[in-house]
Amino acid sequence: MNDTLELQNLHYHYGSVHALKGVSIEVKSGEIVALLGSNGAGKTTTLWCISGLLGKLTKGKITFLNEDISSKRPEKISAGGICHVLEGRHVFPKLSVKENLLMGFFGKGQQQYNERLNYVYGLFPRLKERAAQEGGTLSGGEQQMLVVGRALMSEPKVLLMDEPSLGLAPLIVKEIFSIIKKINEDGTTILLVEQNSKAALQVAHRGYVMVNGEITLSGTAAHLLSDENVRKSYLGEE
Repeated sequence: MNDTLELQNLHYHYGSVHALKGVSIEVKSGEIVALLGSNGAGKTTTLWCISGLLGKLTKGKITFLNEDISSKRPEKISAGGICHVLEGRHVFPKLSVKENLLMGFFGKGQQQYNERLNYVYGLFPRLKERAAQEGGTLSGGEQQMLVVGRALMSEPKVLLMDEPSLGLAPLIVKEIFSIIKKINEDGTTILLVEQNSKAALQVAHRGYVMVNGEITLSGTAAHLLSDENVRKSYLGEE
């Protein structure tokens, strides 16, 4: 079965604003693919289109598991194996850490639930330590771990991650990227939107650069890391 995620000539409008202008991206099974670009480039819109949160596309096609998912509802897309970790750490503040994780479980039976819970606790020992604590009382870094862990409870085939390091301290950022790499090594494909372009490319296999709703550059992560224009525009180097 071909479990590549493919976006073909995506166009999307917010009213009269043409936000995506022919975006084509391929994310192959087992990859980490980074989507880079400045604020307002269309990166988050791209993820929202994939997960069905924006409704009907203006034009284009999204395929996954050899199936056109362009017009599927978000819950069907999620149940089909694509899970979206939104920007901004959306925890259920009054639910405990363990209850937050349960909200992400779509499987069947206690044994499968225990297996997924143990997997998440293995990745994030701090979540296990704080299992009974309300989600809203966690630190920013712990809340980010919680939303990633909640997404992993459904055992997704593809994880869409939007700015997972945003607003976190450097040590926590390093830990988050280490965990992203581990999740991928365990078999989850990842499409990563990230403001920290250098860190993203250091864990990614390939990357795309987006400018004003269009893909302007693509290549291996190593190639993009060495590209002078990318270094100046997105990696903060002169």
